[in-house]
Amino acid sequence: MRRVNAVRPRSAAPKAATMTITIANLQPIIAIVAGVLILIAPRLLNYIVAIYLILAGLFGLGLLR
Repeated sequence: MRRVNAVRPRSAAPKAATMTITIANLQPIIAIVAGVLILIAPRLLNYIVAIYLILAGLFGLGLLR
């Protein structure tokens, strides 16, 4: 008997996984990075908090996307 290799249709081909990054994903990452920076250089605390609050406000108002 002869063995026939089945051909997979194109629709069944595995697709590459994609990842969508949104603000909801970025906030924990930013918090971790800010925490590490504060541990390394505590003087940065005021600047990091100020920048974070300004950006959070702008994103919250929908002025930045």
